[in-house]
Amino acid sequence: MNVDEIAKQVFMDEAHEIMGLSKLLTEDFQKSVDMIIKTSGKVIISGMGKSGVIGQKIAASLASTGTPSFFLHPAEAFHGDLGMIEKDDVLILLSYSGETDEVLKLIPYLKDHDNQTVSITGSSQSMLAKNTTYHLNVSVTKEACPLQLAPTSSTTTTLAMGDALVVALMKTRGFKEVDFAKHHPGGSLGRKLLRKVKDVMTSNYIPTCAESAGVEEIIGQITRGSFGLIVVVKDFLISGVITDGDIRRVMKSNKNNFFELKAKEIMTRDPKTIHPDDRVSVAEEIMINNQINALVVSRENRPEGIIQLYTV
Repeated sequence: MNVDEIAKQVFMDEAHEIMGLSKLLTEDFQKSVDMIIKTSGKVIISGMGKSGVIGQKIAASLASTGTPSFFLHPAEAFHGDLGMIEKDDVLILLSYSGETDEVLKLIPYLKDHDNQTVSITGSSQSMLAKNTTYHLNVSVTKEACPLQLAPTSSTTTTLAMGDALVVALMKTRGFKEVDFAKHHPGGSLGRKLLRKVKDVMTSNYIPTCAESAGVEEIIGQITRGSFGLIVVVKDFLISGVITDGDIRRVMKSNKNNFFELKAKEIMTRDPKTIHPDDRVSVAEEIMINNQINALVVSRENRPEGIIQLYTV
């Protein structure tokens, strides 16, 4: 038995079923998105068993992408958790068969409270599909399970339909990277998009020199600063920057008079800088695009610090 071939067959079977979802889309998908966009309430996901596990992932994805959402276990709902549902909430109910008893029991309560509902099932003729506002069909021709018993392809298509809803809502809302970072402040993306340059820059020592500074002073300051650069200033304003790369290039092209050169003859004028209140992600983009690993932080052309790529 070649287990690699088994895995490949599962991938092919599930990919085939996902591709088939596009043929199952109806106007109910657009209407579901519009309904969720317009509601002032939350989106509550509910499902039993494997559908419930998928529902928890969908709820988490919605919540992190601008749609307030949480998962409600249908069995727990009848032991006090129905109080979590408010009148403007939209319910997304998951059941591949569309006949799951615990999920169907929610319908009378939801109808009595005028909640809008979306069902995700494998049968448009199921009891659940017929008793919800809109229905999204995730029917599969076969499960990846060789016994056709364990939910495999069907849970994959349900997850894919949920992801389609999430992405459609994101794009409709105009949800951006910064919005995502606000919901993930502890992650690396959150740190990059929310932190400002002043939060990570080094400001206790900025290597600087005058335009008249000689090579020995320049090299000494670059070495002391450990940033690979020195800021050339005139009347406390930035007039240029000299990097250790500049030093090597000038040394090669001016072998005879290298130690006679002054800062103003070596420096790069109008260097790239960043404002301390700019976001770290902007600084990173500038450094990557210009193939530099350090950037001078300035306010009104006065140096305030240095930010390096590895600290971003």
